[in-house]
Amino acid sequence: MSLSGINASAATGTKNRVADVSPFSGICATCLDGCPGYCEAGKSSYRGREVIYPGPYGKVTAGCTKRYPVDFSHFNIQGTAVGAYGVAADSDRALFPNVDLEQVVGDKHQIKMRLPIFTGALGSTDIARTNWEGMAIGAAISGIIAVIGENVAGMDEEAEIKHGRLVRSPELERRVKLFQRWYEGYGTVLVQCNVEDTRLGVLEYAIEKLGVEAVELKWGQGAKDIGGEVKLPSLERALELKRRGYLVLPDPEHPAAQEAYRVGAIKEFERHSRLGMVEEDSFYQRVDELRAAGAKFISLKTGAYRPADLARAIKYSSTARLDMLTADGAGGGTGMSPWRMMMEWGVPTVYLEAMLYDYAQRLDAQRAYLPSLAIGGGFTLEDQVFKGLALGAPYVKAVCMGRATMIPAMVGKTIGQAIARGTLPPEIKKYGDSVEQVFVAASRLKEQYGQDFSQIPPAAIGMYSFCDRLGAGLQQFMAGARKFALRFIERDDLVSLTEEASRVTKIPYIMDCDREEVVKILGA
Repeated sequence: MSLSGINASAATGTKNRVADVSPFSGICATCLDGCPGYCEAGKSSYRGREVIYPGPYGKVTAGCTKRYPVDFSHFNIQGTAVGAYGVAADSDRALFPNVDLEQVVGDKHQIKMRLPIFTGALGSTDIARTNWEGMAIGAAISGIIAVIGENVAGMDEEAEIKHGRLVRSPELERRVKLFQRWYEGYGTVLVQCNVEDTRLGVLEYAIEKLGVEAVELKWGQGAKDIGGEVKLPSLERALELKRRGYLVLPDPEHPAAQEAYRVGAIKEFERHSRLGMVEEDSFYQRVDELRAAGAKFISLKTGAYRPADLARAIKYSSTARLDMLTADGAGGGTGMSPWRMMMEWGVPTVYLEAMLYDYAQRLDAQRAYLPSLAIGGGFTLEDQVFKGLALGAPYVKAVCMGRATMIPAMVGKTIGQAIARGTLPPEIKKYGDSVEQVFVAASRLKEQYGQDFSQIPPAAIGMYSFCDRLGAGLQQFMAGARKFALRFIERDDLVSLTEEASRVTKIPYIMDCDREEVVKILGA
Protein backbone atom coordinates (compact mmCIF):
# COMPACT_ATOMS: atom_id res chain seq x y z
CA MET A 1 0.00 0.00 0.00
CA SER A 2 1.34 3.41 -1.00
CA LEU A 3 2.24 5.81 1.77
CA SER A 4 1.59 8.77 -0.52
CA GLY A 5 -0.43 11.42 1.25
CA ILE A 6 0.46 10.54 4.85
CA ASN A 7 3.18 13.15 5.23
CA ALA A 8 4.16 13.79 1.64
CA SER A 9 2.14 14.24 -1.51
CA ALA A 10 2.24 15.86 -4.92
CA ALA A 11 -0.97 17.63 -3.86
CA THR A 12 0.89 19.70 -1.27
CA GLY A 13 4.21 19.78 -3.11
CA THR A 14 5.97 17.70 -0.45
CA LYS A 15 8.11 14.57 -0.43
CA ASN A 16 10.11 12.35 1.88
CA ARG A 17 13.88 12.60 1.98
CA VAL A 18 14.36 8.80 2.08
CA ALA A 19 12.39 5.86 0.74
CA ASP A 20 12.26 4.18 4.14
CA VAL A 21 9.20 5.77 5.75
CA SER A 22 7.30 5.06 8.95
CA PRO A 23 4.06 3.37 7.82
CA PHE A 24 1.84 4.98 10.48
CA SER A 25 3.24 8.53 10.57
CA GLY A 26 4.74 9.01 7.12
CA ILE A 27 7.87 10.49 8.68
CA CYS A 28 11.23 9.42 7.28
CA ALA A 29 12.75 6.57 9.29
CA THR A 30 15.64 8.91 10.02
CA CYS A 31 14.52 12.51 10.37
CA LEU A 32 17.77 14.41 9.80
CA ASP A 33 18.76 17.52 11.70
CA GLY A 34 19.85 19.72 8.82
CA CYS A 35 17.11 18.72 6.37
CA PRO A 36 15.46 21.89 4.97
CA GLY A 37 12.00 20.33 5.33
CA TYR A 38 10.82 18.50 2.21
CA CYS A 39 7.91 16.64 3.84
CA GLU A 40 4.55 18.08 4.83
CA ALA A 41 5.50 18.54 8.48
CA GLY A 42 8.77 20.11 7.38
CA LYS A 43 7.24 22.52 4.87
CA SER A 44 4.59 23.47 7.43
CA SER A 45 7.47 24.63 9.64
CA TYR A 46 8.04 27.65 7.41
CA ARG A 47 4.87 28.04 5.30
CA GLY A 48 2.43 27.11 8.07
CA ARG A 49 -1.25 26.86 7.14
CA GLU A 50 -0.53 27.32 3.43
CA VAL A 51 0.43 23.65 3.33
CA ILE A 52 -3.06 22.57 4.38
CA TYR A 53 -4.27 23.07 0.82
CA PRO A 54 -3.37 21.33 -2.44
CA GLY A 55 -1.81 23.45 -5.12
CA PRO A 56 -1.00 25.28 -7.21
CA TYR A 57 -4.29 26.96 -6.40
CA GLY A 58 -6.53 27.63 -9.37
CA LYS A 59 -4.62 25.19 -11.56
CA VAL A 60 -5.48 21.79 -10.10
CA THR A 61 -8.36 19.65 -8.94
CA ALA A 62 -7.49 17.25 -6.15
CA GLY A 63 -8.66 13.85 -4.96
CA CYS A 64 -7.46 11.73 -2.10
CA THR A 65 -5.03 8.86 -2.54
CA LYS A 66 -6.20 6.89 0.48
CA ARG A 67 -7.14 3.27 -0.22
CA TYR A 68 -10.52 2.51 1.32
CA PRO A 69 -11.28 -1.06 2.44
CA VAL A 70 -14.16 -1.20 -0.08
CA ASP A 71 -14.47 0.79 -3.30
CA PHE A 72 -16.15 0.25 -6.66
CA SER A 73 -13.26 -1.86 -7.94
CA HIS A 74 -14.39 -4.51 -5.47
CA PHE A 75 -17.47 -5.20 -7.59
CA ASN A 76 -17.83 -6.60 -11.08
CA ILE A 77 -20.70 -6.17 -13.49
CA GLN A 78 -22.69 -9.29 -14.19
CA GLY A 79 -23.27 -10.40 -17.76
CA THR A 80 -25.61 -13.09 -19.03
CA ALA A 81 -26.08 -15.16 -22.16
CA VAL A 82 -29.87 -15.34 -22.05
CA GLY A 83 -32.80 -12.98 -22.51
CA ALA A 84 -33.14 -9.23 -22.85
CA TYR A 85 -34.97 -6.46 -21.00
CA GLY A 86 -36.39 -3.54 -22.94
CA VAL A 87 -35.97 -5.09 -26.37
CA ALA A 88 -36.83 -8.39 -28.03
CA ALA A 89 -34.43 -11.24 -27.25
CA ASP A 90 -33.36 -11.22 -30.87
CA SER A 91 -29.74 -11.00 -31.96
CA ASP A 92 -30.68 -8.58 -34.73
CA ARG A 93 -32.43 -6.20 -32.32
CA ALA A 94 -30.48 -6.59 -29.08
CA LEU A 95 -27.61 -4.43 -30.35
CA PHE A 96 -25.73 -2.19 -27.93
CA PRO A 97 -26.42 1.06 -29.86
CA ASN A 98 -30.13 0.37 -29.18
CA VAL A 99 -29.66 0.76 -25.42
CA ASP A 100 -31.76 3.72 -24.23
CA LEU A 101 -29.69 6.00 -21.96
CA GLU A 102 -32.27 8.71 -21.42
CA GLN A 103 -33.11 9.40 -17.80
CA VAL A 104 -35.73 11.53 -16.05
CA VAL A 105 -35.33 13.05 -12.58
CA GLY A 106 -37.74 15.11 -10.55
CA ASP A 107 -41.32 15.10 -9.33
CA LYS A 108 -43.89 17.42 -10.92
CA HIS A 109 -41.27 19.28 -12.96
CA GLN A 110 -39.11 16.60 -14.51
CA ILE A 111 -35.75 17.04 -16.17
CA LYS A 112 -34.82 14.80 -19.07
CA MET A 113 -31.18 13.84 -19.59
CA ARG A 114 -29.55 12.09 -22.52
CA LEU A 115 -27.12 10.49 -20.07
CA PRO A 116 -27.64 9.66 -16.37
CA ILE A 117 -24.83 11.96 -15.23
CA PHE A 118 -24.34 15.57 -14.24
CA THR A 119 -21.41 17.81 -13.42
CA GLY A 120 -20.15 18.49 -9.95
CA ALA A 121 -20.88 21.94 -8.57
CA LEU A 122 -18.39 24.44 -9.96
CA GLY A 123 -18.25 27.41 -7.64
CA SER A 124 -16.05 30.43 -7.13
CA THR A 125 -12.61 28.85 -7.54
CA ASP A 126 -10.45 30.08 -10.43
CA ILE A 127 -10.32 26.65 -12.03
CA ALA A 128 -14.12 26.53 -12.09
CA ARG A 129 -14.48 30.05 -13.47
CA THR A 130 -11.92 29.65 -16.25
CA ASN A 131 -13.31 26.31 -17.42
CA TRP A 132 -17.03 27.02 -17.10
CA GLU A 133 -17.55 27.96 -20.76
CA GLY A 134 -16.46 24.57 -22.02
CA MET A 135 -18.34 22.68 -19.34
CA ALA A 136 -21.58 24.65 -19.72
CA ILE A 137 -21.74 24.48 -23.51
CA GLY A 138 -20.50 20.90 -23.50
CA ALA A 139 -23.14 19.88 -20.94
CA ALA A 140 -25.90 21.61 -22.89
CA ILE A 141 -25.09 19.95 -26.23
CA SER A 142 -24.57 16.61 -24.45
CA GLY A 143 -27.96 16.89 -22.72
CA ILE A 144 -26.87 16.69 -19.08
CA ILE A 145 -27.22 18.91 -16.00
CA ALA A 146 -24.57 21.56 -15.35
CA VAL A 147 -24.30 22.71 -11.72
CA ILE A 148 -23.17 26.21 -10.72
CA GLY A 149 -21.67 25.97 -7.27
CA GLU A 150 -21.59 28.20 -4.22
CA ASN A 151 -20.24 31.75 -3.80
CA VAL A 152 -20.17 32.64 -7.50
CA ALA A 153 -22.18 35.85 -7.04
CA GLY A 154 -20.59 36.74 -3.72
CA MET A 155 -17.13 36.50 -5.30
CA ASP A 156 -18.11 38.41 -8.43
CA GLU A 157 -16.00 41.58 -8.47
CA GLU A 158 -18.69 43.36 -10.50
CA ALA A 159 -21.61 42.19 -8.38
CA GLU A 160 -24.01 44.84 -7.10
CA ILE A 161 -25.27 44.30 -3.57
CA LYS A 162 -27.77 46.70 -2.01
CA HIS A 163 -28.96 46.48 1.58
CA GLY A 164 -27.35 43.04 1.84
CA ARG A 165 -29.16 41.58 -1.19
CA LEU A 166 -27.82 40.74 -4.63
CA VAL A 167 -29.26 42.87 -7.43
CA ARG A 168 -26.77 42.07 -10.19
CA SER A 169 -24.02 39.53 -10.87
CA PRO A 170 -22.46 39.56 -14.34
CA GLU A 171 -20.47 36.39 -13.57
CA LEU A 172 -23.50 34.39 -12.47
CA GLU A 173 -25.41 35.71 -15.48
CA ARG A 174 -22.55 34.68 -17.78
CA ARG A 175 -22.58 31.17 -16.41
CA VAL A 176 -26.34 30.74 -16.70
CA LYS A 177 -26.58 32.26 -20.18
CA LEU A 178 -23.79 30.08 -21.56
CA PHE A 179 -25.88 26.99 -20.84
CA GLN A 180 -29.20 28.52 -21.85
CA ARG A 181 -27.82 29.61 -25.23
CA TRP A 182 -27.17 25.97 -26.19
CA TYR A 183 -30.00 24.27 -24.29
CA GLU A 184 -31.83 21.71 -26.45
CA GLY A 185 -34.50 20.36 -24.10
CA TYR A 186 -32.25 17.96 -22.18
CA GLY A 187 -30.49 18.68 -18.90
CA THR A 188 -30.66 22.05 -17.19
CA VAL A 189 -28.49 24.60 -15.45
CA LEU A 190 -28.84 24.21 -11.69
CA VAL A 191 -27.73 26.92 -9.25
CA GLN A 192 -26.53 25.92 -5.79
CA CYS A 193 -26.43 28.00 -2.61
CA ASN A 194 -24.76 28.03 0.80
CA VAL A 195 -25.17 30.23 3.88
CA GLU A 196 -23.70 33.37 2.28
CA ASP A 197 -25.65 32.85 -0.94
CA THR A 198 -28.86 32.51 1.04
CA ARG A 199 -28.21 35.75 2.90
CA LEU A 200 -27.54 37.54 -0.38
CA GLY A 201 -30.69 36.12 -2.02
CA VAL A 202 -28.70 34.51 -4.84
CA LEU A 203 -31.31 31.88 -5.69
CA GLU A 204 -34.12 34.42 -5.78
CA TYR A 205 -32.01 36.55 -8.12
CA ALA A 206 -31.23 33.55 -10.34
CA ILE A 207 -34.91 32.57 -10.54
CA GLU A 208 -36.40 36.03 -11.02
CA LYS A 209 -33.73 37.74 -13.13
CA LEU A 210 -32.00 34.93 -15.01
CA GLY A 211 -34.86 32.51 -15.63
CA VAL A 212 -33.30 29.65 -13.67
CA GLU A 213 -35.79 26.87 -12.92
CA ALA A 214 -33.61 24.42 -10.96
CA VAL A 215 -31.95 25.29 -7.65
CA GLU A 216 -30.08 23.33 -5.01
CA LEU A 217 -29.76 23.66 -1.27
CA LYS A 218 -26.38 22.57 0.01
CA TRP A 219 -25.54 20.93 3.30
CA GLY A 220 -22.02 20.06 2.24
CA GLN A 221 -19.88 17.94 -0.05
CA GLY A 222 -17.68 14.88 0.07
CA ALA A 223 -14.46 16.84 -0.30
CA LYS A 224 -14.55 18.58 3.05
CA ASP A 225 -16.42 19.02 6.31
CA ILE A 226 -16.38 22.84 6.26
CA GLY A 227 -17.61 25.58 3.96
CA GLY A 228 -16.00 26.42 0.65
CA GLU A 229 -12.74 28.32 0.51
CA VAL A 230 -10.64 30.13 -2.07
CA LYS A 231 -7.39 32.07 -2.08
CA LEU A 232 -7.30 35.80 -2.68
CA PRO A 233 -4.29 37.29 -4.47
CA SER A 234 -4.39 40.83 -3.10
CA LEU A 235 -5.04 42.83 0.05
CA GLU A 236 -7.66 44.88 -1.76
CA ARG A 237 -9.61 41.78 -2.77
CA ALA A 238 -9.39 40.41 0.78
CA LEU A 239 -10.75 43.65 2.22
CA GLU A 240 -13.59 43.72 -0.31
CA LEU A 241 -14.75 40.20 0.52
CA LYS A 242 -14.53 40.82 4.25
CA ARG A 243 -16.82 43.81 3.71
CA ARG A 244 -19.25 41.46 1.92
CA GLY A 245 -19.46 39.34 5.05
CA TYR A 246 -17.03 36.51 4.34
CA LEU A 247 -14.54 35.10 6.82
CA VAL A 248 -11.12 36.15 5.51
CA LEU A 249 -7.85 34.89 7.05
CA PRO A 250 -5.57 36.36 8.12
CA ASP A 251 -7.72 39.36 8.96
CA PRO A 252 -6.92 41.84 6.16
CA GLU A 253 -7.87 44.74 8.42
CA HIS A 254 -5.24 43.81 11.01
CA PRO A 255 -2.07 45.96 10.78
CA ALA A 256 0.22 42.94 11.24
CA ALA A 257 -1.42 41.13 8.32
CA GLN A 258 -1.16 44.21 6.13
CA GLU A 259 2.53 44.57 6.99
CA ALA A 260 3.18 40.88 6.30
CA TYR A 261 1.52 41.27 2.91
CA ARG A 262 3.56 44.42 2.18
CA VAL A 263 6.90 42.68 2.85
CA GLY A 264 5.88 39.57 0.93
CA ALA A 265 5.56 37.10 3.82
CA ILE A 266 1.85 36.71 3.00
CA LYS A 267 1.28 36.02 -0.68
CA GLU A 268 -2.45 35.26 -0.47
CA PHE A 269 -5.43 35.50 1.85
CA GLU A 270 -8.03 32.78 2.41
CA ARG A 271 -11.76 33.33 2.03
CA HIS A 272 -13.94 30.85 3.89
CA SER A 273 -17.66 30.15 3.96
CA ARG A 274 -19.68 29.60 7.10
CA LEU A 275 -20.88 26.25 8.31
CA GLY A 276 -24.53 25.57 7.63
CA MET A 277 -26.68 24.62 10.60
CA VAL A 278 -29.46 22.22 9.63
CA GLU A 279 -32.81 22.63 11.38
CA GLU A 280 -35.84 20.72 10.18
CA ASP A 281 -38.45 23.47 10.40
CA SER A 282 -36.21 26.13 8.82
CA PHE A 283 -35.35 23.67 6.04
CA TYR A 284 -39.02 23.27 5.13
CA GLN A 285 -39.51 27.02 5.38
CA ARG A 286 -36.66 27.63 2.95
CA VAL A 287 -38.11 25.13 0.47
CA ASP A 288 -41.46 26.92 0.65
CA GLU A 289 -39.72 30.27 0.05
CA LEU A 290 -38.00 28.97 -3.06
CA ARG A 291 -41.20 27.52 -4.45
CA ALA A 292 -42.95 30.82 -3.81
CA ALA A 293 -40.11 32.59 -5.66
CA GLY A 294 -40.76 30.40 -8.71
CA ALA A 295 -38.36 27.47 -8.40
CA LYS A 296 -39.71 24.50 -10.35
CA PHE A 297 -37.04 21.93 -9.42
CA ILE A 298 -35.43 21.86 -5.98
CA SER A 299 -32.67 19.49 -4.95
CA LEU A 300 -30.51 18.99 -1.90
CA LYS A 301 -26.83 18.09 -1.89
CA THR A 302 -25.43 16.54 1.24
CA GLY A 303 -21.87 15.51 1.97
CA ALA A 304 -20.16 12.52 3.51
CA TYR A 305 -21.48 13.23 6.99
CA ARG A 306 -22.26 10.65 9.65
CA PRO A 307 -25.15 8.20 9.03
CA ALA A 308 -27.70 10.15 11.09
CA ASP A 309 -27.18 13.18 8.86
CA LEU A 310 -27.78 11.12 5.74
CA ALA A 311 -30.98 9.85 7.36
CA ARG A 312 -32.01 13.47 8.01
CA ALA A 313 -31.26 14.39 4.41
CA ILE A 314 -33.43 11.70 2.86
CA LYS A 315 -36.22 12.08 5.43
CA TYR A 316 -36.41 15.87 5.09
CA SER A 317 -36.22 15.57 1.29
CA SER A 318 -39.08 13.11 1.40
CA THR A 319 -41.26 15.26 3.65
CA ALA A 320 -40.58 18.39 1.58
CA ARG A 321 -41.12 16.46 -1.68
CA LEU A 322 -37.83 17.63 -3.14
CA ASP A 323 -37.10 16.65 -6.71
CA MET A 324 -33.63 15.23 -6.11
CA LEU A 325 -31.17 14.38 -3.35
CA THR A 326 -27.47 14.00 -4.12
CA ALA A 327 -25.25 12.22 -1.58
CA ASP A 328 -21.56 12.95 -2.16
CA GLY A 329 -19.02 10.45 -0.86
CA ALA A 330 -15.65 11.31 0.66
CA GLY A 331 -12.48 11.58 -1.31
CA GLY A 332 -12.30 14.35 -3.87
CA GLY A 333 -12.85 17.97 -4.76
CA THR A 334 -12.71 20.51 -7.54
CA GLY A 335 -11.18 23.42 -5.65
CA MET A 336 -8.88 23.81 -2.69
CA SER A 337 -10.34 21.55 -0.03
CA PRO A 338 -7.88 20.87 2.83
CA TRP A 339 -5.73 17.95 1.75
CA ARG A 340 -5.73 16.05 5.03
CA MET A 341 -9.48 16.51 5.29
CA MET A 342 -9.94 14.94 1.87
CA MET A 343 -7.80 12.04 3.01
CA GLU A 344 -9.23 11.38 6.46
CA TRP A 345 -12.74 12.79 6.76
CA GLY A 346 -16.17 11.41 5.94
CA VAL A 347 -17.99 8.32 4.68
CA PRO A 348 -16.48 6.91 1.45
CA THR A 349 -18.78 6.59 -1.55
CA VAL A 350 -19.56 2.85 -1.51
CA TYR A 351 -20.39 2.93 2.20
CA LEU A 352 -22.46 6.10 1.78
CA GLU A 353 -24.46 4.61 -1.10
CA ALA A 354 -25.03 1.39 0.82
CA MET A 355 -26.53 3.50 3.64
CA LEU A 356 -28.53 5.59 1.18
CA TYR A 357 -30.06 2.44 -0.35
CA ASP A 358 -30.92 1.08 3.09
CA TYR A 359 -32.61 4.31 4.18
CA ALA A 360 -34.51 4.59 0.88
CA GLN A 361 -35.78 1.03 1.33
CA ARG A 362 -37.03 1.89 4.81
CA LEU A 363 -38.98 4.91 3.57
CA ASP A 364 -40.24 2.99 0.56
CA ALA A 365 -41.61 0.30 2.87
CA GLN A 366 -43.57 3.05 4.62
CA ARG A 367 -44.96 4.16 1.24
CA ALA A 368 -43.27 7.52 1.72
CA TYR A 369 -42.46 9.79 -1.21
CA LEU A 370 -38.88 9.42 -2.44
CA PRO A 371 -37.06 12.03 -4.51
CA SER A 372 -34.80 10.98 -7.35
CA LEU A 373 -31.53 9.98 -5.71
CA ALA A 374 -28.06 10.67 -7.08
CA ILE A 375 -24.65 9.59 -5.88
CA GLY A 376 -21.29 11.32 -6.24
CA GLY A 377 -17.73 10.82 -5.08
CA GLY A 378 -14.89 9.76 -7.39
CA PHE A 379 -16.82 8.57 -10.45
CA THR A 380 -14.75 8.73 -13.64
CA LEU A 381 -15.79 6.30 -16.39
CA GLU A 382 -18.72 4.19 -17.57
CA ASP A 383 -18.05 1.10 -15.46
CA GLN A 384 -18.28 3.18 -12.29
CA VAL A 385 -21.43 4.90 -13.55
CA PHE A 386 -23.05 1.51 -14.09
CA LYS A 387 -21.98 0.33 -10.66
CA GLY A 388 -23.24 3.52 -9.01
CA LEU A 389 -26.65 3.13 -10.64
CA ALA A 390 -26.84 -0.59 -9.87
CA LEU A 391 -25.74 -0.38 -6.23
CA GLY A 392 -28.53 2.07 -5.47
CA ALA A 393 -31.17 0.67 -7.85
CA PRO A 394 -34.02 1.36 -8.26
CA TYR A 395 -33.69 4.59 -6.27
CA VAL A 396 -30.44 6.08 -7.62
CA LYS A 397 -31.19 7.67 -10.98
CA ALA A 398 -28.00 9.58 -11.77
CA VAL A 399 -24.32 9.97 -10.95
CA CYS A 400 -22.64 13.26 -10.07
CA MET A 401 -19.20 13.53 -11.69
CA GLY A 402 -16.96 16.32 -10.43
CA ARG A 403 -13.30 16.07 -11.35
CA ALA A 404 -14.00 13.72 -14.26
CA THR A 405 -16.18 16.22 -16.13
CA MET A 406 -13.61 18.97 -15.63
CA ILE A 407 -10.92 16.92 -17.40
CA PRO A 408 -12.43 17.10 -20.92
CA ALA A 409 -13.03 20.85 -20.63
CA MET A 410 -9.47 21.48 -19.47
CA VAL A 411 -7.92 19.11 -22.01
CA GLY A 412 -10.10 20.42 -24.83
CA LYS A 413 -9.14 24.00 -23.98
CA THR A 414 -5.43 23.11 -23.85
CA ILE A 415 -5.53 21.27 -27.18
CA GLY A 416 -7.46 24.13 -28.79
CA GLN A 417 -4.80 26.60 -27.65
CA ALA A 418 -2.02 24.33 -28.94
CA ILE A 419 -3.76 24.01 -32.33
CA ALA A 420 -4.02 27.80 -32.55
CA ARG A 421 -0.32 28.20 -31.72
CA GLY A 422 0.82 25.30 -33.88
CA THR A 423 2.44 23.62 -30.88
CA LEU A 424 0.59 20.31 -30.65
CA PRO A 425 2.68 17.59 -28.98
CA PRO A 426 3.54 14.64 -31.27
CA GLU A 427 1.22 12.27 -29.39
CA ILE A 428 -1.74 14.43 -30.43
CA LYS A 429 -0.43 15.80 -33.72
CA LYS A 430 -0.50 12.27 -35.14
CA TYR A 431 -4.28 12.71 -35.44
CA GLY A 432 -3.90 15.95 -37.40
CA ASP A 433 -3.40 19.63 -36.80
CA SER A 434 -6.95 21.02 -36.88
CA VAL A 435 -9.94 20.86 -34.54
CA GLU A 436 -11.83 18.72 -37.06
CA GLN A 437 -8.98 16.21 -37.25
CA VAL A 438 -8.01 15.97 -33.58
CA PHE A 439 -11.50 15.85 -32.04
CA VAL A 440 -13.21 12.71 -33.29
CA ALA A 441 -16.70 14.10 -32.65
CA ALA A 442 -16.09 17.47 -34.34
CA SER A 443 -17.43 16.44 -37.74
CA ARG A 444 -20.68 15.26 -36.16
CA LEU A 445 -21.11 18.56 -34.33
CA LYS A 446 -20.23 20.50 -37.48
CA GLU A 447 -22.95 18.70 -39.39
CA GLN A 448 -25.48 19.24 -36.60
CA TYR A 449 -24.80 22.92 -35.90
CA GLY A 450 -23.66 24.21 -39.28
CA GLN A 451 -22.37 27.77 -39.06
CA ASP A 452 -22.85 27.76 -35.27
CA PHE A 453 -20.15 25.12 -34.98
CA SER A 454 -17.52 27.86 -35.06
CA GLN A 455 -18.97 29.20 -31.79
CA ILE A 456 -18.45 25.89 -29.97
CA PRO A 457 -15.06 26.14 -28.21
CA PRO A 458 -12.67 23.17 -28.22
CA ALA A 459 -13.27 22.80 -24.46
CA ALA A 460 -16.96 22.10 -25.14
CA ILE A 461 -16.09 19.70 -27.95
CA GLY A 462 -13.90 17.89 -25.44
CA MET A 463 -16.81 17.67 -23.02
CA TYR A 464 -19.13 16.39 -25.74
CA SER A 465 -16.54 13.80 -26.86
CA PHE A 466 -16.12 12.59 -23.28
CA CYS A 467 -19.89 12.25 -22.77
CA ASP A 468 -20.18 10.42 -26.10
CA ARG A 469 -17.53 7.94 -24.97
CA LEU A 470 -19.26 7.46 -21.60
CA GLY A 471 -22.54 6.81 -23.38
CA ALA A 472 -21.09 4.23 -25.75
CA GLY A 473 -19.25 2.45 -22.94
CA LEU A 474 -22.35 2.41 -20.76
CA GLN A 475 -24.43 1.03 -23.62
CA GLN A 476 -21.94 -1.81 -24.03
CA PHE A 477 -22.03 -2.75 -20.34
CA MET A 478 -25.82 -2.58 -20.30
CA ALA A 479 -26.15 -4.69 -23.44
CA GLY A 480 -23.89 -7.30 -21.90
CA ALA A 481 -26.19 -7.40 -18.88
CA ARG A 482 -29.11 -7.53 -21.37
CA LYS A 483 -30.55 -4.30 -19.92
CA PHE A 484 -31.64 -2.07 -22.80
CA ALA A 485 -32.95 0.83 -20.72
CA LEU A 486 -31.75 2.38 -17.48
CA ARG A 487 -34.92 1.40 -15.59
CA PHE A 488 -33.95 -2.25 -15.87
CA ILE A 489 -30.59 -1.90 -14.08
CA GLU A 490 -30.77 -3.60 -10.66
CA ARG A 491 -28.52 -4.61 -7.81
CA ASP A 492 -28.47 -8.16 -9.17
CA ASP A 493 -26.33 -6.81 -12.02
CA LEU A 494 -23.40 -6.57 -9.59
CA VAL A 495 -21.36 -9.17 -7.78
CA SER A 496 -18.97 -8.62 -4.86
CA LEU A 497 -15.39 -9.77 -5.31
CA THR A 498 -14.68 -9.81 -1.58
CA GLU A 499 -16.69 -10.96 1.39
CA GLU A 500 -16.13 -7.57 3.02
CA ALA A 501 -17.71 -5.78 0.06
CA SER A 502 -20.65 -8.16 0.31
CA ARG A 503 -21.03 -7.52 4.03
CA VAL A 504 -21.04 -3.74 3.55
CA THR A 505 -23.46 -3.63 0.62
CA LYS A 506 -25.36 -6.94 0.72
CA ILE A 507 -24.37 -7.53 -2.90
CA PRO A 508 -23.78 -11.32 -3.10
CA TYR A 509 -20.23 -12.62 -2.90
CA ILE A 510 -19.21 -14.05 -6.25
CA MET A 511 -18.93 -17.64 -4.96
CA ASP A 512 -22.46 -17.48 -3.54
CA CYS A 513 -24.11 -15.83 -6.51
CA ASP A 514 -26.87 -17.71 -8.41
CA ARG A 515 -26.44 -20.70 -6.11
CA GLU A 516 -30.14 -21.71 -6.09
CA GLU A 517 -30.46 -21.35 -9.86
CA VAL A 518 -27.29 -23.37 -10.39
CA VAL A 519 -28.73 -26.20 -8.30
CA LYS A 520 -31.92 -26.15 -10.39
CA ILE A 521 -29.96 -26.23 -13.65
CA LEU A 522 -27.68 -29.05 -12.56
CA GLY A 523 -30.39 -31.00 -10.80
CA ALA A 524 -28.35 -31.64 -7.68
